[in-house]
Amino acid sequence: MGLGNSIHSVTIRKESTGELIGMGRIVGDGGTSYQVVDVAVAAEFQGKGFGKKIMMELMLYIQKYIDPLAYVSLIAVCPANKLYEQFGFVETSPKSIGMYFKRS
Repeated sequence: MGLGNSIHSVTIRKESTGELIGMGRIVGDGGTSYQVVDVAVAAEFQGKGFGKKIMMELMLYIQKYIDPLAYVSLIAVCPANKLYEQFGFVETSPKSIGMYFKRS
């Protein structure tokens, strides 16, 4: 259900087998708030530029279809923050703190 409700998604598949080797997607409210999520590349394909290609495609969508006044965010696991910085994402901390709802 989650993947089908993405605003936009990008996948990279191995040409010979169709095996999924990388993906990323954009979720949000379709108006003012968007988040880049699930940018992932299979371990054996990391370091070959696939993550950068996924981000390039997601950024093309953001620039073409998302209002420039909308808030676009992501949560980066270091050292992946270096990839996202190449696309104009900047650190929000210490001005903000990432939080989540923990069910008891």
